[in-house]
Amino acid sequence: MQSIEISGKYFFSGYFSGVLPHGYKDISEVRDIPDNQEVFVHPHTDQSIIIELLEYQEHVGDAVAAKYHFEDLASSNEASNSGNSEVISVEPISKEEISLQECSSAWFLTGRQLVAKFNEEVKNTVNIYLGLFRLPQYTTDIVISFNDPVVIHPLSSSATSETALDVSTPSWTVEQFRLLLQTFRLLNSSVFG
Repeated sequence: MQSIEISGKYFFSGYFSGVLPHGYKDISEVRDIPDNQEVFVHPHTDQSIIIELLEYQEHVGDAVAAKYHFEDLASSNEASNSGNSEVISVEPISKEEISLQECSSAWFLTGRQLVAKFNEEVKNTVNIYLGLFRLPQYTTDIVISFNDPVVIHPLSSSATSETALDVSTPSWTVEQFRLLLQTFRLLNSSVFG
């Protein structure tokens, strides 16, 4: 069995905590990130994990809220055209499996999108895993997504990246992402205002 390296981390200036996969780079150290986001990338692949505090979508029922946020992500990735975005599965996450007990429900979505990097013409196939925590009492949906490219187009800038050849930090796994979802917890509710 492969050992999983993990790193404890505080998010949003200490209002949340959780366990990230080993070797992440915090994008906020190199460019501006919106206040409602935390973005982490793998140092040698195009994998990324994004944590977002979003407005609670009260018009969307719990069972379809994860799909709603996935489709919103597809629109941001310009992957909302027919055939460029697909939901594979959505399943509830039981309260016994998570640390964020303040949520009314939690969901795990598996999907796939065809995404162009840096507005390139060619598209890469990206598996997207999305965790959704619904907190209606704070009018907030917390969306945590893991972008895992599985097919890189030969003409993509990702295909020619020198860092893609470096294997000193193994690729992140879905199990590591699930560990983040399980350990993600609220430390101070004043983050919601």
